[in-house]
Amino acid sequence: MLRKNRLFTPGPTPILPAAQTAMASASMHHRTAEFRALFTRVLADMKEFIGTNNDVLVLVSSGTGVMEGAVSNLTSPGDKVLVLTAGNFGERWRDLAKAFGCEVEIVSAPYGETFTLSDIEQKVTPDVRAVYMQATESSTGARHDVKSIARLVREAGHDTLLVVDAITGLGTTHFDVDGWGIDVISGGSQKALMIPPGLAYCAVSERAWKRMETAQSPRYYFDFRRERKAAAKGESAYTPATSLFAALAAALDFIRQMGDGNLANGRSALVDNAELAAEMTRAGAQALGLKLFAPSAPAAALTAIESPAGIDSGTIIKQFRETFAAVVANGQGEMKGQLFRIAHLGYYDYLDTVGILAALEHVIASVTGRAVEYGAAVRAAQQVYAKSSKRAAAVRG
Repeated sequence: MLRKNRLFTPGPTPILPAAQTAMASASMHHRTAEFRALFTRVLADMKEFIGTNNDVLVLVSSGTGVMEGAVSNLTSPGDKVLVLTAGNFGERWRDLAKAFGCEVEIVSAPYGETFTLSDIEQKVTPDVRAVYMQATESSTGARHDVKSIARLVREAGHDTLLVVDAITGLGTTHFDVDGWGIDVISGGSQKALMIPPGLAYCAVSERAWKRMETAQSPRYYFDFRRERKAAAKGESAYTPATSLFAALAAALDFIRQMGDGNLANGRSALVDNAELAAEMTRAGAQALGLKLFAPSAPAAALTAIESPAGIDSGTIIKQFRETFAAVVANGQGEMKGQLFRIAHLGYYDYLDTVGILAALEHVIASVTGRAVEYGAAVRAAQQVYAKSSKRAAAVRG
C-alpha cells in the first residue's frame, strides 16, 4: 500500500499546512515596519495562548535555550534552588542549575510517577531562591500537579520563584498562569503550536523581572532583560527566524479559528482535543493488554506504553516505521527499550488517533507473534469518543 510518513512523536509534531504556506512565502527583513507589525502581533497573541498578562519573550532556540535562560537570569552562583525531577527533562533542570553554580536540592519521584506534596513542602525553605519543575515529563508520559505545587510555593510565604517547563504542557493542559502564581512558564514551537523546531518562548512575572536586577549568573544571548527592552520596540535583540515567526502567526490564527474567533477559547479547544486523543489512546492500548507507563498521572501530550515482556521497544518503533511509515518515540535514558510513546499534542485529530491504534494492533501482533483481536483497540477508542460526544452534546443542548 501507499505509505504516508506521519509523526506521532512529542516533538517535532506534524506541521500545520497553513504554517507551511506562511513559511514558504515569508521574505521580509527583520528590521522593517512589516516585520515589527508581525512580531508585535505574535507577542500579543502569545499572551492569550499562554493565558497571561505577563510579558512574553519568543527566542530563536530550542526549548532548552529558554530553560537555560530561566536559570541564568534568575540565579547567582551559590544560590540554593529546588529541582523536582521524575524523568529525563527534570534531570535537565538539575544539570542546568549545577552548570550555573547553584546549590541544588532535589525532590525526586520514580520514572512514570509524580511527587508527594509533603516532600516538596519540607524542602521549600526560606533560602530556596527558585523551584524548577516540569508540567509534563514527556520522557515518561507523566503529568505533574502544577496547581497544587504552585499553591504550596506561594503559601510558604518566601521570595521563592516557581519556574515551570511546559514545553509539552502548553496546549495540552489547562493552566491559570497568573492566578496560580507561576513566575516563568516556557514552551517550544515544535510542540502544540504545530510549527517546526526553532522558537522557544516564555512568560515572565514581575517578581521574576525584579529578581533579574540582582541575579549575577553570566548570560549574553539568553539575556531576558535585553530581549524585553527590544520587544518593547517591536524587535528582537538578535536576528529572529522570520519565516518561523510567520508560521507562528498562522498557527495562532488557526487556534483562534478553533475558538470561533477567540484565541483563549481556541487554546481550551486545543487542550481538550489532546485530552480526548490521549484518553482514546490509553483505552486502546489497554484493550490490547498493554500496560500504561504512567497510569496514576497520565499526560495529555503523549501516552507512554510499556513494551510487552521480552520485547525491546526499539523493535516496535522499527515495525511502525517500516510497515506504516509512522514515527513513534522510544523511551529516553534508562527507559530506552522499555517503553514507546505516542503523541497527541498539536495537529492530531480523531482519524490520526484511530489510525495509529489500528496500526498498533498489527504491530503488536507482529512483534509478539500472538493472536490479536483486530478492532479491539479501535473499538475501545471509539467508545471513549462516543461518550465524549454525548457529553459535549448535553452541554450544548
